[in-house]
Amino acid sequence: MDGSTERPGLGRVVVGVDGSPSARTALAWAAGEAVLRGSGLSVVHATDTDALYLSDAETGRVRRAAEELLDSAVGTVAARHPELTVVRELATGTPARALRDAAALNGTIVVGHRGLGGFSALLLGSVGLELAADATTPVVVVRDAAETAEAGAVLAGVRDADDLGCARAAAREALLRKVPLRLLHVWGTTPSTGVRAMLPGSSAEAARAHVHALAEVTERLSDEFPDLDLDADGQKDHSVPGALVEASHHADLLVAGGRRAPGYLGPTLGRTTLGLLQHAHCPVQLIPRHGAGHGHTS
Repeated sequence: MDGSTERPGLGRVVVGVDGSPSARTALAWAAGEAVLRGSGLSVVHATDTDALYLSDAETGRVRRAAEELLDSAVGTVAARHPELTVVRELATGTPARALRDAAALNGTIVVGHRGLGGFSALLLGSVGLELAADATTPVVVVRDAAETAEAGAVLAGVRDADDLGCARAAAREALLRKVPLRLLHVWGTTPSTGVRAMLPGSSAEAARAHVHALAEVTERLSDEFPDLDLDADGQKDHSVPGALVEASHHADLLVAGGRRAPGYLGPTLGRTTLGLLQHAHCPVQLIPRHGAGHGHTS
């Protein structure tokens, strides 16, 4: 496949590497995604040497180690995907800023769920959290579970018509992989789920409203992507993130709209989004909330 012909609706792929096992898993996933998209792959490593107040000699050693890390990463990709165009970038500053700059306006950022920082028992690293919470382009967090056998489906979590942009992104990913897309609409049974619980009125009225929300997105996708193998399912559950995490057992990719928690200012993740990033059994792609059709913060 020619790595220079980018597929419509999908940008190039940018992946961060730091030498950790999680980053190596993310690199392999990102390379495969770039091949599917027919795009180039940017491999980025950031050295925040200015913040460390290193001597010139120490800075030189850090940069040489970083160059060796990038050479190794690019070589690994080239050995597996010799047709793929790979660009290496050694940046200064924080990793999150370097990845955002490399992605620019339409790139997709890919990171592993844990880097080389301390507290390895944490479920999601600081770089992944920062990128997910303040993303302006799609962000994919790849957990080590991504190395399991392919399930042959893309899963999209859809709440209402405002998630149409998220559903479109999932449809494109499913078409790339030539697999079905499953739209899953889950509504909580208690206010403690962190998302909209049962709508006002009777249970029957609430259920009809939820079915209508899912049907609206499904119909739009069917019209826009006539070749898509599409399945839509709605369910009530005491835990919205729990139901989506369980469904991710049977998906190659889970696509969701990133939302901030209500009542907070600045980059903050909602409980459902954070739960997916911490526990999903497949890579999670967050579609930013900016603009019509990309979800909202409430």
